[in-house]
Amino acid sequence: MQIAEGLGPRAWKYHLVEALDGMNRKFTNPYIIFYPTVSRDGMPFPINKSIREIQARAFREETAWRGNVVIAKYRDNPFSSMMDTSMADFAILRNYLMTHGAPR
Repeated sequence: MQIAEGLGPRAWKYHLVEALDGMNRKFTNPYIIFYPTVSRDGMPFPINKSIREIQARAFREETAWRGNVVIAKYRDNPFSSMMDTSMADFAILRNYLMTHGAPR
């Protein structure tokens, strides 16, 4: 399924990941998750299979991440400089995605 054309940034929303549950300080270099909101044909995007596999038994269809998501790590506010990620970042993001559905 494709994202609607001509809407520019309105076809996407973003969600900040500044800390994991239980942390009392924010990440020095937080993450931003971009996700599509408007499809070309107006139908809901399909459920993201990769995130569904990460969530396993915790998966709930009503809060599923849909479509292709893009996750970036950034420094400087507001999102002016993206950074390379490492395998350590994958573990952090996997933890976050296991316990959090898509924002509504």
